[in-house]
Amino acid sequence: MRLAAGALLAAMPLAASAASPVQAGFASHWVGYVALLWFVVAYLFVIAEEFTGLRKSQPVMLAAGAIWALLAYASAQAGQSAELHAAVRDYLLEFAELLLFLLAAMTYVNAMSERGLFEALRVWLLRRGLGYRALFWATGALAFFLSPLIDNLTTALVMCAVVLAVGRDDPRFVALACINIVVAANAGGTFSPFGDITTLMVWQAGKVPFAGFFALFLPALVNWGVPALCMHAAVPRGTPALADEQVRLRRGAWVIVILFGLTVALAVGFHQFLHLPPFMGMMTGLALLKLYGWHLTRVANAQQASEFAREGAPGDIDAFDSYEQVARAEWDTLLFFFGVIMCVGALGYCGYLALLSQQFYGGLGPTTANVLVGLMSAVLDNIPMMVAVLQMAPEMDGGQWLLVTLTAGVGGSLLSIGSAAGVALMGQAHGQYTFFSHLKWSWAIALGYAASVAVHLLVNARLFTGLA
Repeated sequence: MRLAAGALLAAMPLAASAASPVQAGFASHWVGYVALLWFVVAYLFVIAEEFTGLRKSQPVMLAAGAIWALLAYASAQAGQSAELHAAVRDYLLEFAELLLFLLAAMTYVNAMSERGLFEALRVWLLRRGLGYRALFWATGALAFFLSPLIDNLTTALVMCAVVLAVGRDDPRFVALACINIVVAANAGGTFSPFGDITTLMVWQAGKVPFAGFFALFLPALVNWGVPALCMHAAVPRGTPALADEQVRLRRGAWVIVILFGLTVALAVGFHQFLHLPPFMGMMTGLALLKLYGWHLTRVANAQQASEFAREGAPGDIDAFDSYEQVARAEWDTLLFFFGVIMCVGALGYCGYLALLSQQFYGGLGPTTANVLVGLMSAVLDNIPMMVAVLQMAPEMDGGQWLLVTLTAGVGGSLLSIGSAAGVALMGQAHGQYTFFSHLKWSWAIALGYAASVAVHLLVNARLFTGLA
Protein backbone atom coordinates (compact mmCIF):
# COMPACT_ATOMS: atom_id res chain seq x y z
CA MET A 1 0.00 0.00 0.00
CA ARG A 2 1.41 3.23 -1.05
CA LEU A 3 0.57 6.17 1.23
CA ALA A 4 2.32 8.98 -0.56
CA ALA A 5 0.54 12.18 0.00
CA GLY A 6 3.34 13.53 -1.91
CA ALA A 7 4.03 16.61 -3.74
CA LEU A 8 3.70 19.33 -1.17
CA LEU A 9 6.97 18.18 0.34
CA ALA A 10 5.09 15.02 1.26
CA ALA A 11 2.16 14.35 3.42
CA MET A 12 4.32 13.52 6.41
CA PRO A 13 7.52 15.02 7.81
CA LEU A 14 9.28 11.68 7.91
CA ALA A 15 9.04 10.95 11.58
CA ALA A 16 9.55 7.33 10.70
CA SER A 17 12.83 8.02 8.90
CA ALA A 18 14.21 10.26 11.61
CA ALA A 19 14.69 7.37 13.98
CA SER A 20 15.27 3.71 13.28
CA PRO A 21 12.19 1.58 13.86
CA VAL A 22 12.47 -0.95 16.67
CA GLN A 23 13.36 -4.44 15.49
CA ALA A 24 11.84 -6.73 18.10
CA GLY A 25 13.22 -9.94 16.62
CA PHE A 26 9.84 -11.58 16.05
CA ALA A 27 10.45 -12.31 12.36
CA SER A 28 11.13 -16.00 13.10
CA HIS A 29 8.80 -16.20 16.11
CA TRP A 30 5.29 -17.64 15.99
CA VAL A 31 3.99 -14.19 16.94
CA GLY A 32 5.51 -12.72 13.79
CA TYR A 33 4.01 -15.46 11.63
CA VAL A 34 0.54 -14.86 13.11
CA ALA A 35 0.89 -11.08 12.63
CA LEU A 36 1.83 -11.60 8.99
CA LEU A 37 -1.07 -14.01 8.48
CA TRP A 38 -3.60 -11.60 9.98
CA PHE A 39 -2.30 -8.79 7.79
CA VAL A 40 -2.67 -10.94 4.66
CA VAL A 41 -6.21 -11.99 5.63
CA ALA A 42 -7.19 -8.36 6.27
CA TYR A 43 -5.86 -7.39 2.84
CA LEU A 44 -7.85 -10.16 1.20
CA PHE A 45 -10.98 -8.60 2.68
CA VAL A 46 -9.89 -5.22 1.29
CA ILE A 47 -9.54 -6.74 -2.16
CA ALA A 48 -12.96 -8.38 -1.85
CA GLU A 49 -14.71 -5.12 -0.88
CA GLU A 50 -16.54 -5.03 -4.20
CA PHE A 51 -18.24 -8.35 -3.39
CA THR A 52 -18.62 -8.26 0.39
CA GLY A 53 -19.68 -4.64 0.75
CA LEU A 54 -17.36 -4.41 3.77
CA ARG A 55 -15.68 -1.00 3.72
CA LYS A 56 -11.92 -1.25 3.27
CA SER A 57 -11.05 0.50 6.55
CA GLN A 58 -12.78 -2.07 8.75
CA PRO A 59 -10.62 -5.20 8.24
CA VAL A 60 -7.30 -3.37 8.43
CA MET A 61 -8.33 -1.43 11.54
CA LEU A 62 -9.35 -4.69 13.21
CA ALA A 63 -6.12 -6.37 12.11
CA ALA A 64 -4.07 -3.45 13.43
CA GLY A 65 -5.61 -3.72 16.87
CA ALA A 66 -5.30 -7.51 16.98
CA ILE A 67 -1.69 -7.55 15.75
CA TRP A 68 -0.48 -4.89 18.17
CA ALA A 69 -2.29 -6.61 21.04
CA LEU A 70 -0.48 -9.82 20.18
CA LEU A 71 2.85 -8.01 19.92
CA ALA A 72 2.20 -6.29 23.24
CA TYR A 73 1.76 -9.66 24.92
CA ALA A 74 4.93 -11.07 23.32
CA SER A 75 6.91 -7.91 24.08
CA ALA A 76 5.86 -7.99 27.71
CA GLN A 77 7.06 -11.59 27.94
CA ALA A 78 10.39 -10.51 26.41
CA GLY A 79 10.73 -7.41 28.60
CA GLN A 80 10.32 -5.06 25.61
CA SER A 81 7.13 -3.22 26.56
CA ALA A 82 8.84 0.17 26.55
CA GLU A 83 10.15 -0.40 23.04
CA LEU A 84 6.71 -1.44 21.83
CA HIS A 85 5.05 1.64 23.32
CA ALA A 86 7.66 3.85 21.65
CA ALA A 87 7.02 2.16 18.28
CA VAL A 88 3.25 2.59 18.59
CA ARG A 89 3.69 6.28 19.41
CA ASP A 90 5.97 6.76 16.40
CA TYR A 91 3.50 5.20 13.98
CA LEU A 92 0.56 7.00 15.56
CA LEU A 93 2.40 10.30 15.10
CA GLU A 94 3.02 9.34 11.48
CA PHE A 95 -0.69 8.72 10.95
CA ALA A 96 -1.75 11.88 12.80
CA GLU A 97 0.41 14.04 10.57
CA LEU A 98 -0.94 12.30 7.47
CA LEU A 99 -4.51 12.67 8.74
CA LEU A 100 -4.20 16.42 9.31
CA PHE A 101 -2.49 16.98 5.97
CA LEU A 102 -5.11 15.03 4.02
CA LEU A 103 -8.01 16.44 5.98
CA ALA A 104 -7.01 19.97 4.97
CA ALA A 105 -6.49 18.94 1.33
CA MET A 106 -9.79 17.05 1.13
CA THR A 107 -11.66 19.94 2.74
CA TYR A 108 -10.36 22.34 0.09
CA VAL A 109 -11.31 19.91 -2.68
CA ASN A 110 -14.81 19.57 -1.21
CA ALA A 111 -15.11 23.35 -0.86
CA MET A 112 -14.15 23.93 -4.50
CA SER A 113 -16.63 21.28 -5.55
CA GLU A 114 -19.40 22.85 -3.45
CA ARG A 115 -18.73 26.25 -5.03
CA GLY A 116 -19.30 24.72 -8.48
CA LEU A 117 -15.75 24.83 -9.86
CA PHE A 118 -15.69 21.25 -11.10
CA GLU A 119 -19.13 21.53 -12.63
CA ALA A 120 -17.95 24.68 -14.41
CA LEU A 121 -14.85 22.86 -15.61
CA ARG A 122 -17.01 19.99 -16.84
CA VAL A 123 -19.21 22.32 -18.87
CA TRP A 124 -16.17 24.17 -20.20
CA LEU A 125 -14.56 20.92 -21.34
CA LEU A 126 -17.76 19.76 -22.98
CA ARG A 127 -18.19 23.06 -24.78
CA ARG A 128 -14.73 22.58 -26.19
CA GLY A 129 -16.20 19.67 -28.12
CA LEU A 130 -13.85 17.10 -26.61
CA GLY A 131 -14.84 13.47 -26.89
CA TYR A 132 -14.19 10.81 -24.27
CA ARG A 133 -10.79 9.95 -25.73
CA ALA A 134 -9.61 13.56 -25.78
CA LEU A 135 -10.86 13.96 -22.20
CA PHE A 136 -8.99 10.78 -21.24
CA TRP A 137 -5.70 12.31 -22.41
CA ALA A 138 -6.45 15.79 -21.08
CA THR A 139 -7.18 14.63 -17.54
CA GLY A 140 -4.16 12.31 -17.57
CA ALA A 141 -1.84 15.08 -18.75
CA LEU A 142 -3.15 17.47 -16.11
CA ALA A 143 -2.59 14.83 -13.42
CA PHE A 144 0.96 14.16 -14.66
CA PHE A 145 2.04 17.80 -14.67
CA LEU A 146 0.18 18.91 -11.54
CA SER A 147 1.49 16.08 -9.38
CA PRO A 148 5.09 17.38 -9.14
CA LEU A 149 3.75 20.72 -7.91
CA ILE A 150 1.01 19.68 -5.52
CA ASP A 151 0.15 16.57 -3.56
CA ASN A 152 -0.29 13.66 -5.95
CA LEU A 153 -3.23 12.48 -3.87
CA THR A 154 -4.90 15.88 -4.05
CA THR A 155 -4.19 15.99 -7.79
CA ALA A 156 -5.89 12.63 -8.24
CA LEU A 157 -8.88 13.71 -6.17
CA VAL A 158 -9.33 16.91 -8.17
CA MET A 159 -9.04 15.19 -11.54
CA CYS A 160 -11.34 12.37 -10.45
CA ALA A 161 -13.97 14.95 -9.50
CA VAL A 162 -13.72 16.33 -13.04
CA VAL A 163 -13.98 12.84 -14.57
CA LEU A 164 -17.03 11.99 -12.47
CA ALA A 165 -18.68 15.24 -13.56
CA VAL A 166 -17.81 14.79 -17.23
CA GLY A 167 -18.42 11.05 -17.58
CA ARG A 168 -21.25 10.52 -15.17
CA ASP A 169 -23.28 8.82 -17.92
CA ASP A 170 -20.52 6.36 -18.93
CA PRO A 171 -19.09 4.17 -16.12
CA ARG A 172 -16.60 2.53 -18.50
CA PHE A 173 -15.03 5.90 -19.26
CA VAL A 174 -14.88 6.75 -15.55
CA ALA A 175 -13.07 3.49 -14.75
CA LEU A 176 -10.47 3.92 -17.50
CA ALA A 177 -9.94 7.61 -16.77
CA CYS A 178 -9.44 6.89 -13.07
CA ILE A 179 -6.80 4.25 -13.86
CA ASN A 180 -5.10 6.76 -16.14
CA ILE A 181 -5.18 9.45 -13.44
CA VAL A 182 -3.70 7.13 -10.80
CA VAL A 183 -0.82 6.12 -13.08
CA ALA A 184 -0.21 9.70 -14.25
CA ALA A 185 -0.28 11.21 -10.76
CA ASN A 186 2.10 8.59 -9.35
CA ALA A 187 4.47 8.89 -12.31
CA GLY A 188 4.48 12.68 -12.24
CA GLY A 189 5.43 12.70 -8.58
CA THR A 190 8.76 10.96 -9.16
CA PHE A 191 10.72 13.65 -10.99
CA SER A 192 10.44 16.31 -8.30
CA PRO A 193 11.70 16.22 -4.68
CA PHE A 194 8.26 17.54 -3.72
CA GLY A 195 6.33 15.08 -5.84
CA ASP A 196 6.25 12.12 -3.50
CA ILE A 197 7.32 11.25 0.01
CA THR A 198 9.88 8.77 -1.27
CA THR A 199 11.59 11.41 -3.40
CA LEU A 200 11.66 13.72 -0.39
CA MET A 201 13.26 11.04 1.79
CA VAL A 202 15.97 10.35 -0.77
CA TRP A 203 16.62 14.08 -1.22
CA GLN A 204 16.78 14.80 2.52
CA ALA A 205 19.14 11.87 3.02
CA GLY A 206 21.54 13.52 0.57
CA LYS A 207 21.47 10.61 -1.88
CA VAL A 208 20.39 12.73 -4.87
CA PRO A 209 20.72 16.53 -5.29
CA PHE A 210 17.62 18.64 -5.87
CA ALA A 211 18.08 19.02 -9.63
CA GLY A 212 19.08 15.38 -9.98
CA PHE A 213 15.47 14.21 -9.79
CA PHE A 214 14.67 15.95 -13.07
CA ALA A 215 16.56 13.13 -14.81
CA LEU A 216 13.50 10.98 -14.10
CA PHE A 217 11.17 13.10 -16.25
CA LEU A 218 11.46 10.95 -19.38
CA PRO A 219 11.19 7.60 -17.53
CA ALA A 220 8.15 8.96 -15.67
CA LEU A 221 6.56 10.11 -18.93
CA VAL A 222 7.07 6.64 -20.40
CA ASN A 223 5.62 5.06 -17.27
CA TRP A 224 2.39 6.97 -17.84
CA GLY A 225 2.39 7.01 -21.63
CA VAL A 226 2.72 3.27 -22.27
CA PRO A 227 -0.39 2.14 -20.33
CA ALA A 228 -2.31 5.20 -21.55
CA LEU A 229 -1.62 4.16 -25.15
CA CYS A 230 -2.69 0.60 -24.35
CA MET A 231 -5.97 1.80 -22.84
CA HIS A 232 -6.68 4.35 -25.56
CA ALA A 233 -8.54 1.92 -27.83
CA ALA A 234 -10.82 0.82 -24.99
CA VAL A 235 -11.96 4.37 -24.22
CA PRO A 236 -15.43 5.06 -25.68
CA ARG A 237 -15.43 7.00 -28.95
CA GLY A 238 -18.45 9.11 -28.20
CA THR A 239 -18.80 12.62 -26.86
CA PRO A 240 -20.47 13.35 -23.53
CA ALA A 241 -23.89 14.87 -23.88
CA LEU A 242 -24.14 18.47 -22.74
CA ALA A 243 -27.39 19.13 -20.97
CA ASP A 244 -29.07 22.46 -21.43
CA GLU A 245 -27.90 23.88 -18.14
CA GLN A 246 -26.46 27.02 -16.73
CA VAL A 247 -23.52 26.65 -14.35
CA ARG A 248 -22.88 29.55 -12.04
CA LEU A 249 -19.90 29.71 -9.75
CA ARG A 250 -21.07 30.42 -6.25
CA ARG A 251 -19.78 33.41 -4.34
CA GLY A 252 -16.14 33.09 -3.29
CA ALA A 253 -15.20 30.24 -5.63
CA TRP A 254 -12.08 31.89 -7.02
CA VAL A 255 -11.07 33.20 -3.62
CA ILE A 256 -11.10 29.61 -2.35
CA VAL A 257 -8.87 28.60 -5.27
CA ILE A 258 -6.44 31.39 -4.31
CA LEU A 259 -6.55 30.30 -0.68
CA PHE A 260 -5.78 26.75 -1.75
CA GLY A 261 -2.75 27.97 -3.68
CA LEU A 262 -1.68 29.94 -0.63
CA THR A 263 -2.11 26.82 1.50
CA VAL A 264 0.15 24.90 -0.86
CA ALA A 265 2.75 27.66 -0.55
CA LEU A 266 2.41 27.62 3.24
CA ALA A 267 2.99 23.87 3.37
CA VAL A 268 6.12 24.24 1.23
CA GLY A 269 7.35 27.32 3.08
CA PHE A 270 6.79 25.91 6.55
CA HIS A 271 8.91 22.91 5.68
CA GLN A 272 11.54 24.55 3.49
CA PHE A 273 12.22 27.72 5.46
CA LEU A 274 10.86 27.15 8.96
CA HIS A 275 11.75 23.44 9.12
CA LEU A 276 8.28 22.59 10.37
CA PRO A 277 6.21 19.60 9.21
CA PRO A 278 4.15 20.46 6.12
CA PHE A 279 0.88 19.59 7.86
CA MET A 280 1.36 22.78 9.92
CA GLY A 281 1.15 24.82 6.74
CA MET A 282 -1.88 22.85 5.57
CA MET A 283 -3.72 23.37 8.85
CA THR A 284 -2.87 27.07 8.80
CA GLY A 285 -4.36 27.24 5.32
CA LEU A 286 -7.42 25.36 6.55
CA ALA A 287 -7.83 28.04 9.22
CA LEU A 288 -7.79 30.67 6.47
CA LEU A 289 -10.56 28.78 4.66
CA LYS A 290 -12.63 28.67 7.83
CA LEU A 291 -12.15 32.40 8.41
CA TYR A 292 -13.22 33.09 4.85
CA GLY A 293 -16.21 30.80 5.38
CA TRP A 294 -17.15 32.90 8.40
CA HIS A 295 -16.98 36.00 6.19
CA LEU A 296 -19.17 34.37 3.53
CA THR A 297 -21.72 33.41 6.16
CA ARG A 298 -21.90 36.96 7.51
CA VAL A 299 -22.36 38.34 4.00
CA ALA A 300 -25.02 35.71 3.24
CA ASN A 301 -26.93 36.43 6.44
CA ALA A 302 -26.87 40.15 5.74
CA GLN A 303 -28.12 39.55 2.18
CA GLN A 304 -30.86 37.25 3.44
CA ALA A 305 -32.08 39.84 5.94
CA SER A 306 -32.06 42.54 3.28
CA GLU A 307 -33.96 40.46 0.71
CA PHE A 308 -36.48 39.29 3.31
CA ALA A 309 -37.17 42.87 4.35
CA ARG A 310 -37.52 43.97 0.72
CA GLU A 311 -39.34 41.01 -0.85
CA GLY A 312 -40.74 39.07 2.07
CA ALA A 313 -38.72 35.94 1.19
CA PRO A 314 -35.01 35.05 1.17
CA GLY A 315 -33.19 34.52 -2.12
CA ASP A 316 -30.15 32.45 -3.09
CA ILE A 317 -27.66 33.61 -0.48
CA ASP A 318 -24.68 31.31 -1.24
CA ALA A 319 -24.06 30.44 2.41
CA PHE A 320 -20.90 28.44 3.13
CA ASP A 321 -20.28 26.02 6.00
CA SER A 322 -16.63 24.98 6.21
CA TYR A 323 -17.37 22.32 8.82
CA GLU A 324 -19.75 20.65 6.40
CA GLN A 325 -16.85 20.31 3.95
CA VAL A 326 -14.71 18.74 6.70
CA ALA A 327 -17.49 16.23 7.38
CA ARG A 328 -17.56 15.32 3.67
CA ALA A 329 -13.94 14.13 3.76
CA GLU A 330 -13.42 10.52 2.73
CA TRP A 331 -13.24 9.12 6.27
CA ASP A 332 -13.19 5.52 5.14
CA THR A 333 -9.99 6.28 3.25
CA LEU A 334 -8.44 8.16 6.17
CA LEU A 335 -9.21 5.35 8.60
CA PHE A 336 -7.94 2.84 6.06
CA PHE A 337 -4.61 4.69 6.14
CA PHE A 338 -4.60 4.31 9.93
CA GLY A 339 -5.06 0.56 9.69
CA VAL A 340 -2.42 0.14 7.00
CA ILE A 341 0.18 2.32 8.72
CA MET A 342 -0.27 0.46 12.00
CA CYS A 343 -0.27 -2.98 10.32
CA VAL A 344 2.82 -2.28 8.23
CA GLY A 345 4.44 -0.65 11.25
CA ALA A 346 3.82 -3.85 13.19
CA LEU A 347 5.56 -5.86 10.48
CA GLY A 348 8.45 -3.43 10.66
CA TYR A 349 8.51 -3.84 14.44
CA CYS A 350 8.77 -7.59 13.98
CA GLY A 351 11.79 -7.08 11.73
CA TYR A 352 10.35 -8.28 8.42
CA LEU A 353 11.12 -5.14 6.40
CA ALA A 354 14.76 -4.98 7.47
CA LEU A 355 15.12 -8.70 6.82
CA LEU A 356 13.77 -8.32 3.30
CA SER A 357 16.10 -5.43 2.54
CA GLN A 358 19.10 -7.39 3.76
CA GLN A 359 18.21 -10.34 1.58
CA PHE A 360 17.61 -8.12 -1.46
CA TYR A 361 20.75 -6.02 -1.46
CA GLY A 362 22.93 -8.74 -0.03
CA GLY A 363 22.08 -11.40 -2.56
CA LEU A 364 20.36 -9.93 -5.60
CA GLY A 365 22.37 -6.81 -6.38
CA PRO A 366 21.08 -3.21 -6.45
CA THR A 367 19.31 -3.17 -9.83
CA THR A 368 17.22 -6.29 -9.22
CA ALA A 369 16.61 -5.29 -5.62
CA ASN A 370 15.44 -1.80 -6.56
CA VAL A 371 13.05 -3.17 -9.17
CA LEU A 372 11.62 -5.58 -6.61
CA VAL A 373 11.21 -2.76 -4.08
CA GLY A 374 8.86 -1.10 -6.57
CA LEU A 375 6.90 -4.29 -7.14
CA MET A 376 6.51 -4.81 -3.41
CA SER A 377 5.29 -1.24 -2.96
CA ALA A 378 2.18 -2.27 -4.89
CA VAL A 379 1.23 -4.34 -1.84
CA LEU A 380 3.19 -2.84 1.04
CA ASP A 381 3.53 0.81 1.93
CA ASN A 382 6.33 2.44 -0.07
CA ILE A 383 7.23 4.57 2.96
CA PRO A 384 8.54 1.73 5.19
CA MET A 385 10.06 0.15 2.09
CA MET A 386 12.07 3.29 1.41
CA VAL A 387 12.82 3.77 5.12
CA ALA A 388 14.18 0.24 5.23
CA VAL A 389 16.35 0.90 2.17
CA LEU A 390 17.72 4.12 3.65
CA GLN A 391 18.39 2.43 6.99
CA MET A 392 20.22 -0.38 5.25
CA ALA A 393 22.26 2.35 3.50
CA PRO A 394 23.43 0.13 0.64
CA GLU A 395 26.40 1.58 -1.16
CA MET A 396 24.82 2.68 -4.44
CA ASP A 397 25.58 5.29 -7.08
CA GLY A 398 23.27 8.13 -8.08
CA GLY A 399 21.68 6.11 -10.88
CA GLN A 400 20.64 3.36 -8.48
CA TRP A 401 19.21 5.82 -5.95
CA LEU A 402 17.17 7.38 -8.73
CA LEU A 403 16.08 3.90 -9.82
CA VAL A 404 14.71 3.02 -6.38
CA THR A 405 13.07 6.45 -6.22
CA LEU A 406 11.36 5.76 -9.54
CA THR A 407 10.28 2.21 -8.78
CA ALA A 408 9.00 2.96 -5.29
CA GLY A 409 7.11 5.94 -6.65
CA VAL A 410 5.36 4.20 -9.56
CA GLY A 411 5.19 0.61 -8.32
CA GLY A 412 2.01 1.36 -6.42
CA SER A 413 0.19 1.96 -9.69
CA LEU A 414 0.19 -1.77 -10.41
CA LEU A 415 -2.76 -2.28 -8.05
CA SER A 416 -5.53 0.10 -7.08
CA ILE A 417 -4.73 -0.52 -3.42
CA GLY A 418 -1.03 0.12 -4.08
CA SER A 419 -1.13 3.90 -3.82
CA ALA A 420 -2.88 6.60 -1.85
CA ALA A 421 -4.29 7.95 -5.11
CA GLY A 422 -5.79 4.58 -6.03
CA VAL A 423 -7.29 4.02 -2.61
CA ALA A 424 -8.81 7.50 -2.52
CA LEU A 425 -10.30 7.18 -6.00
CA MET A 426 -11.89 3.84 -5.12
CA GLY A 427 -13.76 5.73 -2.45
CA GLN A 428 -14.52 8.77 -4.58
CA ALA A 429 -15.69 6.78 -7.63
CA HIS A 430 -17.20 3.99 -5.55
CA GLY A 431 -18.66 1.21 -7.67
CA GLN A 432 -17.17 2.53 -10.93
CA TYR A 433 -13.42 2.47 -10.26
CA THR A 434 -12.72 -0.75 -8.35
CA PHE A 435 -9.87 -3.11 -7.54
CA PHE A 436 -10.83 -5.45 -10.38
CA SER A 437 -11.42 -2.73 -12.96
CA HIS A 438 -7.85 -1.60 -12.27
CA LEU A 439 -6.54 -5.17 -12.20
CA LYS A 440 -7.76 -5.75 -15.76
CA TRP A 441 -5.14 -3.24 -16.95
CA SER A 442 -2.31 -4.19 -14.60
CA TRP A 443 -0.57 -5.87 -17.53
CA ALA A 444 -0.40 -2.55 -19.37
CA ILE A 445 0.78 -0.74 -16.25
CA ALA A 446 3.44 -3.44 -15.80
CA LEU A 447 4.61 -2.78 -19.37
CA GLY A 448 4.93 0.90 -18.50
CA TYR A 449 6.81 -0.01 -15.32
CA ALA A 450 9.30 -2.17 -17.23
CA ALA A 451 9.67 0.43 -20.00
CA SER A 452 10.33 3.24 -17.52
CA VAL A 453 13.07 1.21 -15.82
CA ALA A 454 14.64 0.41 -19.21
CA VAL A 455 14.51 4.08 -20.27
CA HIS A 456 16.14 5.16 -17.03
CA LEU A 457 18.93 2.60 -17.41
CA LEU A 458 19.48 3.81 -20.99
CA VAL A 459 19.15 7.61 -20.90
CA ASN A 460 20.74 8.02 -17.47
CA ALA A 461 23.51 5.49 -18.01
CA ARG A 462 26.11 8.16 -17.15
CA LEU A 463 24.80 8.17 -13.58
CA PHE A 464 25.61 4.49 -13.07
CA THR A 465 29.24 4.47 -12.01
CA GLY A 466 29.32 0.82 -11.06
CA LEU A 467 29.42 1.61 -7.36
CA ALA A 468 27.51 -1.13 -5.55
